[in-house]
Amino acid sequence: MLLSAFTFGGGYVIVPLMQKRFVEKLHWIEHNEMLDFVAIAQSAPGPIAINTSVLVGHRLAGLPGSLSAVLGTVFPPLVILGVLAGVYASFSGNPWVAAAMFGMRAGVAAVILDVAVSLVKNIIKEKSIFSAAVLVLAFAAKFIFGVNILLILAASAAAGLVFSLTREKKKKGGGEA
Repeated sequence: MLLSAFTFGGGYVIVPLMQKRFVEKLHWIEHNEMLDFVAIAQSAPGPIAINTSVLVGHRLAGLPGSLSAVLGTVFPPLVILGVLAGVYASFSGNPWVAAAMFGMRAGVAAVILDVAVSLVKNIIKEKSIFSAAVLVLAFAAKFIFGVNILLILAASAAAGLVFSLTREKKKKGGGEA
């Protein structure tokens, strides 16, 4: 609830804060598990912050954890936005408010960049050729060839599934010999 109440900028901003709190500070979940949750949350319909919260909540406390995570993620911004919507007309034309919002956009962009760099660092640390290849191909598909993001997500998910199943099959086959 605390993260959701004081985060400005959407899901890609709250995810690194969730990682710092739940992985690094509280040690409730592992780093790779958090990355998996983010990947699933991005692939599922709906806001990434809520999807990730549901997965973390479920991991920690099952269905009650998921429900409390949804309430904790949705309720604070809903109240804050409700109050702001009521007074928006009185301050929307203020140049100071406009300048502050412009500055916040730059801050949000920096946080999103931090998430991207963190994900790339983890891929490099793991020395996973597969993960690096998916990263490069997904980037090229989107920014060079303009492929729809849903197709990229579906292809990445399928490639990850095939890779994992193949690796698991090799482990089982190699262990029996």
